[in-house]
Amino acid sequence: MSTEQGSHSNYRRTLGTTALTAVGLGSIIGSGWLFGAERAAVLAGPAAIFAWVIGAVVALTIALTYTELGSMFPKAGGMVRYGQYSHGSLAGYMAAWANWIAIVSVIPGEATASIQYMSSWKFDWAGKLFDGKELTGTGLAAASVLVVFYFFLNWFAITLFAKTNNAITVFKVVVPALTAGALIFAHFDTSNVGSAHGGFAPNGWSAVFSAVAVAGIVWAFNGFQSPLNMAAEARNPGKSLPKAVVGSILIALVIYIALQVAFLMAVPAADLSGGWNTLAYKSPLADLSITWGLNWLALLLYADAFISPSGTGMIYAATTSRMINGVQENGHLPKVFGKVDPKTGVPKPALLLNLVISFVFLAVFRGWGSIAEIVGVATVISYITGPVAVMSLRRIAPDMKRPVKLKAMPVIAPIAMIFGSLVMYWARWPLTGKVIFIMAIGLPIWAWYELRKPWAELKPHLKAGAWMVTYLLVMAFVSWAGGTEFGGKGYLAQGWDIVVVILIALVFYAWGVSSAWRNPTLVATEKELASAEAAEAAAGSGDPEGTSEPSMAKS
Repeated sequence: MSTEQGSHSNYRRTLGTTALTAVGLGSIIGSGWLFGAERAAVLAGPAAIFAWVIGAVVALTIALTYTELGSMFPKAGGMVRYGQYSHGSLAGYMAAWANWIAIVSVIPGEATASIQYMSSWKFDWAGKLFDGKELTGTGLAAASVLVVFYFFLNWFAITLFAKTNNAITVFKVVVPALTAGALIFAHFDTSNVGSAHGGFAPNGWSAVFSAVAVAGIVWAFNGFQSPLNMAAEARNPGKSLPKAVVGSILIALVIYIALQVAFLMAVPAADLSGGWNTLAYKSPLADLSITWGLNWLALLLYADAFISPSGTGMIYAATTSRMINGVQENGHLPKVFGKVDPKTGVPKPALLLNLVISFVFLAVFRGWGSIAEIVGVATVISYITGPVAVMSLRRIAPDMKRPVKLKAMPVIAPIAMIFGSLVMYWARWPLTGKVIFIMAIGLPIWAWYELRKPWAELKPHLKAGAWMVTYLLVMAFVSWAGGTEFGGKGYLAQGWDIVVVILIALVFYAWGVSSAWRNPTLVATEKELASAEAAEAAAGSGDPEGTSEPSMAKS
């Protein structure tokens, strides 16, 4: 039995479609709904509504590529594995690093959101938690307690996690829907979108596109990854994963649009005297509730400011620990982080590592907005491997079982690559450059494990991963040289910069697909999955409803 098989035999296949959808929806509806509507409106004005639609389309397109991959490889931490399967260690590690950075930083982000909302309570001590830009020392201590709580709920068993999360997700869906409805009925001023306040798109459409990347919208929809990262615990991943991923995105989109509309129409005209970009609420939805006499709603929002982010923080504490498992099994972390407790089915060493990293992020990025920006761009970088990997594997592993296989994938995949590249560009320079630099910080870890290998063994990994390294450097350069509306130097004329980014996406998509190879990780995984499928068939399982625990749990 392989090391991977040994570690993963302790996972429990107990999560069905409903539980996985709750995981996805619970990840999407976290702190984003508490702050996203205001932050998007500050950047884009009333046109922020379209930013949410664009964000959902981008997430859905990219998610479709990952549902095929997730159904092919129902393993823990799936999102950090796919690049390794298709392109070997260099591209696989960079994708995994970007994905892990994007996900693990959400945990302190959720804690920060809760404390930031608490700072507007009418108590002297509460006002000292947040100084208007970031958490104070006291606020940081309170957020640290919340982070520990998220991990505590994951420590004991996956079944406890599932039951707790299902209950929290119901609350997280009901409260935002109730908030949107209550604000719409309390005050619906359509003049807010009129010319007196700059019109529908006061800062131009470039601001709408930037809002997708940096207003927490990409961060919010990034929650679709969570069911994929917990694929090893899915009862019937081939059926449940696509339903959970697509369903959670669509449900969340309806909720977010309702909240955005409610926020736009509920802002008092006096607060818009300086324009949308002057809004600076501490607790946006709660502050508006108090303004219009909805004190009961404000109290509910203050309570939910703990429940919604805590639910998301709990989910991400779970999924990031599975991602660490995946990175370890890719060969880039010590073996201890691949261990799963046989009694509880929880990867406790990985959970502890992510707890420490969460504290580091909490200390460095103390405000929700600053974390949202970093998470958004890192998320997009991690996205680009999905479209390339899914078509690469169709080329180099055509006979692998694909429970989910879309006929339109040859069209969807390059479009997803274009969308991901555009969102990265929309994030604006110098933020794009900063996050790409953070990606480079992780390379010494890869080098420690890989550069000791013989050149003949290392060379194909470098050759197959060259497209991704070059892509990030080219995108950083284009962001720097691009349109001034996206923070660039203006060397690329408005409109032509978008054309250039699209062409870059297509060129690197083609390069990435053509550079994939049947690396040792893919070959070993093919054998492992084929062996598990044969064992399942021999045992006479194959329950169509997925109610029995398949032998794939040993993979």
